[in-house]
Order: sequence, then structure tokens, then C-alpha cells
Amino acid sequence: MTAALAPDSAALADAAHAWSTAYVHVPFCARVCPYCDFAVSVGSDHLAGRFVDAVVAEIEAAPAWPALDAVYLGGGTPSRLSAEQAARILRALRSRPGLAADAQVSLEANPEDWIPAHSAALRSAGFNRVSLGAQSFDDDVLRRLGRVHSAEDTRRAVAASRIAGYASVNLDLIFGTAGETLESWRATLEEALLLQPDHVSCYALTVELGTRLGREVAAGAAAPDPDLQADMYELAVELLGAAGMVRYEVSNWARPGHECRYNLAVWAGAEYLAFGPAAHRHVGGIRSRNLRRLSDYLEEVEAGRSPARGDEHLDGWGAEVERVFLGLRRTAGVEAGRAGLALAGSAEGRRLLDAGVLAVEGERLVVRRPLLTDAAERALLSLPPADR
Repeated sequence: MTAALAPDSAALADAAHAWSTAYVHVPFCARVCPYCDFAVSVGSDHLAGRFVDAVVAEIEAAPAWPALDAVYLGGGTPSRLSAEQAARILRALRSRPGLAADAQVSLEANPEDWIPAHSAALRSAGFNRVSLGAQSFDDDVLRRLGRVHSAEDTRRAVAASRIAGYASVNLDLIFGTAGETLESWRATLEEALLLQPDHVSCYALTVELGTRLGREVAAGAAAPDPDLQADMYELAVELLGAAGMVRYEVSNWARPGHECRYNLAVWAGAEYLAFGPAAHRHVGGIRSRNLRRLSDYLEEVEAGRSPARGDEHLDGWGAEVERVFLGLRRTAGVEAGRAGLALAGSAEGRRLLDAGVLAVEGERLVVRRPLLTDAAERALLSLPPADR
């Protein structure tokens, strides 16, 4: 493991390609936030025992795999599992395929769930990194986001994490909620930094089809202002950078040694295992996803059948485009290769180079204006296949 490297170093970004990782999707939530389009299940906590049984069965049926450098329990709300239920999943992974001695073992948590006893029990179970869904330190913004916790709940959750001995604490933040001002966002960033997090993720609020927010905006409610969101992002870059946080991906900042290893592996195009409803995996050059509905997932696994669907085998030009597409999200960029060189040589690529959005640095292609990463990726996807 190369955790001592700078979070935005090319050496760390490229080393992640060889890491062994696994993702577990925990679907349980107390409620569905209006902006959320993830696979979540409300009012189903009574199924948690069956869910854990199914995940353990999936793990036991997984292919042979190197010991894991990173594990990530996402959701949903993994902290809604009891400590023993989460520990069962971790014990199964420790048994097969195994955990590296210095494995980073993460789980996501809502601040209102993260009481000291639960935090300490999960730390004792083997989790060493927690990602807290803080979202904002403005209680009015939190209410508009449909969150049930307060800013004070987040402060208490961070304190509980430190007392329990977590090696890394991440704060997830969302910017651009209707009614949120630049001043409010500045206060959120400053409050977050006062807690001295090891990692911060900042995401622009997006309106997704099928969500309550999407329906409200379609009916005439205010949508996020992209110009204000751009200003908010630039403010995050300024304040987090001044506090010693290093941006290593479009939306992620870390102190050295505290990068999210699972995410780095995904952006590096590594292969990874995945378990639970809606979980996506990359194994043997094939991408697949599990059934999305919890009931469907449980039915398949309990019947001894694989819940995986939608095998997609990427090779040749498709695999090369995906490699560059994922790598462009990183501050370190990606080795240009065929697809990167084709992008740089295209009419749109040259325009992006001239505008300072893209840069060629040695053998790497780098996005220098991260807010326009999507423009570079769209240009990449529009390239004609180069295999023929």
C-alpha cells in the first residue's frame, strides 16, 4: 500500500489499479431524502437479518480473490445495521477473501445514528473509517434537504468517532440547495473544518428524474442555480486547500494518507467485488449489477441463485475509453494512451486544450478546470471507435 504518497499524486492514482477492494450495499433508510435516487428501502429494517444472511452467502459464493486492501459499506444507511450484523459481514470478508493487515474498512453513517455506543461497537468490529452524511451545518438547509439530523448531531458524531478511535473521518457535504447562499455555504465549510476531518466530499445538489425533488422542480419549484453552484465549488477549493486538504478527485479532498481507497481503485479501473442489492462489480473484465429491489435480491440469494444481472464485457476501444473516462476525474489525470491522444487530437479536444480545460503533461492527460470535467468526458465519449 502507498498511503504515504500525496493524495493527488500520479503514483498513488496509478497504484490503485492493483488494489483489491469490495463494496457492500446496505439499502436500509429511515426515510428517502427528496434528492436521493439510490437503491434504498424504507420501513424494512425487520429484514436486516435476512439481508445479512444473504450478503454472507454471496460472499461465500464469490470467486477466489486477493486479500482486500479496502472494504466500503455504502447505502442506504449502513449504520442502521446493528454492530453485530455489520461485524458478521466483515467476518465473512475476513474469512474469504481475507483482509490485508492495513485494510481500510469504511462505512457510511447518518449523524443521528452515530451515538457513542454504536460508534464504539462498530470500531471494535473492525471498521476504521467512517463517512458521515453531514450535508450542511445550516439547519435550515438540512430541513430543505429532508434531513432529520441537526448540525449539532454532526458535531457529536465526529466527537464519538474520535473517542472510538477511527483512523479516518469523512464529512459528506452538499451545496446548491434552493435558498442556500454563498455565505451559508462558507459557514458550512468553516464549521466542517473546525472539526478537523481527515477527508471531505463536496457534491453539487443535482435534480434526478424519479426523485421527489425532480417532481417538485418539474412542477415549478426552484432548481439549483448552476452559476451559484460554480461559485460554491470554487469557494470549497479555496477554503479546503487553505486548510491543508488536498483535492484528489473532482469532489474529494483528503489529508495525506486518508484517501478513500475503494474510490481510488474504482477510478483507476481496478476490478472489485460487490455484494447486496443494486451493487455493481467488476470481475474478470466483466461488469455486472445485482437486482435492485431488496425483495428480489433476497429471493434470488435465498433460492441459491446469483442476483447478478446485466453482464457487460468491455474490451478493445471500449475498455480504453472507460480507462480515460474514469481517470480524468482524478486531479492526477490519466496516462493518455490511445483514447487520450485521440481526444487531445480531436477538434473538441483541441478547443478544450486551448481553453485550459485539458492539459497534456508528459504522458498524462489532466483536467485543469474540474468544473468542466463533464465537457471533457462528453468529448471523449463522442470519439469514433479507433479499433478498425
